[in-house]
Amino acid sequence: MLHAMQEIAIYIHRFHNLDLFRQGWYQIKVTMRWEHGENTSNATPARVVQYEAPSLGSDAAVNGVWRIDDKDNSFSTQPFQIKYARQHVPISIMVAFDLPLSKNGGPSSSAIIMKFELLYASIWENGSEFQASINSSPAAIHEFRIPPKALLGLHSYCPVHFDAFHSVLVDVTVHISLLKAGSNKAVLKLPSVSYTACEDVADESILGSGQEMGQVADPRLISLFKALLIAHDTLLEELQRIGNGIDKTVDLAEFKSKINNMNILQAKLGAVVGEVSGQGKPQNGLERQSGTLEFRSDNLVHYLSKDDVFKMFHLLGDQVLYLWNIFLMFHRENKTKILEFLHDAWAKDRRAEWSIWMVYSKVDMPHHYINGGFDEASHHVVYKKGSSLRKLTDDPAQLAAMRADLHRRSIAQMKMNNQSIQDMYIFGDPLRIPILIVEHVMNAHRRAFSDDSYLRNLDLIDTSSLLTGACSEAEEKQPSKSLPENGRDLKIAVFVHGFQGHHLDLRLVRNQWLLIDPNVEFLMSEVNEDKTSGDFREMGQGLAQEVISFIKKKIDKVSRSGSLRDIKLSFIGHSIGNIIIRTALAESIMKPYLRYLYTYVSLSGPHLGYLYSSNSLFNSGLWLLKMLKGTQCIHQLTFTDDPDLRNTFFYKLSKKKTLENFKHIILLSSPQDGYVPYHSARIETCRAASMDYSKKGKVFLEMLNDCLDQIRRPTSEHRVFLRCDVSFNTTAYGRNLNTLIGRAAHIEFLETDIFVRFIMWSFQDLFR
Repeated sequence: MLHAMQEIAIYIHRFHNLDLFRQGWYQIKVTMRWEHGENTSNATPARVVQYEAPSLGSDAAVNGVWRIDDKDNSFSTQPFQIKYARQHVPISIMVAFDLPLSKNGGPSSSAIIMKFELLYASIWENGSEFQASINSSPAAIHEFRIPPKALLGLHSYCPVHFDAFHSVLVDVTVHISLLKAGSNKAVLKLPSVSYTACEDVADESILGSGQEMGQVADPRLISLFKALLIAHDTLLEELQRIGNGIDKTVDLAEFKSKINNMNILQAKLGAVVGEVSGQGKPQNGLERQSGTLEFRSDNLVHYLSKDDVFKMFHLLGDQVLYLWNIFLMFHRENKTKILEFLHDAWAKDRRAEWSIWMVYSKVDMPHHYINGGFDEASHHVVYKKGSSLRKLTDDPAQLAAMRADLHRRSIAQMKMNNQSIQDMYIFGDPLRIPILIVEHVMNAHRRAFSDDSYLRNLDLIDTSSLLTGACSEAEEKQPSKSLPENGRDLKIAVFVHGFQGHHLDLRLVRNQWLLIDPNVEFLMSEVNEDKTSGDFREMGQGLAQEVISFIKKKIDKVSRSGSLRDIKLSFIGHSIGNIIIRTALAESIMKPYLRYLYTYVSLSGPHLGYLYSSNSLFNSGLWLLKMLKGTQCIHQLTFTDDPDLRNTFFYKLSKKKTLENFKHIILLSSPQDGYVPYHSARIETCRAASMDYSKKGKVFLEMLNDCLDQIRRPTSEHRVFLRCDVSFNTTAYGRNLNTLIGRAAHIEFLETDIFVRFIMWSFQDLFR
């Protein structure tokens, strides 16, 4: 009986502390298991390679040794000490797990679950004491699923993030191949005896069919041989792909010289199959393609004996083992370049993989909104046969929620069976993942994209065109900046919390941004942490002073280490934090810095206030705040801070150019958010305002047009303006007050980061 096994080599490169709240000793534990019970054999760590000495410096103290536990067949890295945020710890270790296939002998149809555990011990213990208590419960767990398609060959980057409370990044690459069982892994030379056996097979066994010998090969053996042949071809292709990607040639001279023996066998085998089938060429058997054999049908079993398959299997197994060991050596010699190459490939693939939960469309920005001019076509809800849906409701928020629900139902019908490693945070329960409807708003003079279907997951707009397609003409018109050729770009992102918020509220967004660009300097604004009930003007002044002080400090730091090339200043706000940001930008002290504005991300910001709010429960709460506590910002949000609407804070803010200097603007809203009016978060009209011919309606439309004029200004055709609807899965919330008043979705912007991952990795250029 022939046997094979899966070997999975896991390279744990580096540990980055993005946002661990506790100092202490940490350790990474890795285990493997089959997803289903058809394969009862355990995955065992087969070999470990420490390809770089662990760091012994004070910043990344390592105490202890790596460990294999025979009880649960797990591998654990050395314990390392974490002292501060954004600490970098090199791990530099490879562990290979062997997983025997099931007893039936054929390739497995089950997936493999790869489990990473983050173990923790307090700072008062040392590494040795930590290892003695290794059976303690893990602080966090992150699991991945390796689908059956990937088990025959895969080389992939696999970032391990754990969870929101243990926000780290572990740089991991995973390499998989199918090998014959019992291989001598220390041998890096192809044994010539295998090729002698090969010639014997070609000359003797195959010259008589398997039927004549009375030893017809089991179809399962043929299936296993096919799988090994696919693993062979995949490994050879991946070696060449990675070698080309890092501009390094893999030395396969010895392999290519001896592979000719396999080609001789293939030629003779193909000729014999053709003779037995009565044709002059192979039929229902083998065909030569690109130097390898493609098995067209299981009818091949009629032409091969057990001895034939046995010898061919061992011959092919030696070749796969040789290639596998060549790759592992090649990886260790070029580990840094291979890590970078696989990371870049992973980043490109995310856009396609995560597009399952994202729907793209383009719309024209209207010239101006007028009373009585509400146009449903201006919204992103465009249906091929959507008249029946429009008859059900005229509320754009409800239409958006219905569209997301329809898309979620379509996902329920999909079969997730790709060849990539699947993150179980996302693929464990695909229906709980937020649905994103991304609308690229084009300037009015540009032709809109015609979207005839409400389900566009299979026919997506190329998101790269959103970033580059509209900017070439404008960039040619603008004068080039005289920047020094050498120097560093200072990139700063400012995060501003909402009402009664905390400066760390947006830490999940910050951490994802840090993964995109580790060189960004972050300011988590604290100046208004206990003052969000006051006047927006005072909060804006405080933020402006805080930002300027931070910028000057970072400029001084860069200047001491070299020259400053350029500054990119981005802002991210949640809820009324967006109003504080715009108020700060209107301050005169910020004027010298407006030309550096880069990306603006608004998470459910009430940009048009609460002049038209349909949430009666929430409106009652606002009324109580005004009456009982005299909250000034609530008066400003509801336009009761002055009897004349044109003297109110929000009306005057709309007249100030707070948006026009940003290169990119992203407005995130949610139809489930009852705390912020849907139209206010999206900076668009609503039916109530368009049909209101009173002074109130006119004032609202003036504010709306003033805001949009800043975004569409003639000299900024290159600006990327995105509206993103986020539809959260609220089924787990149940029916409670938070869900009823819409608070659950408003807070979900702070408590989940999956939607942030989707946006940032799909539009990386906006965050670099």
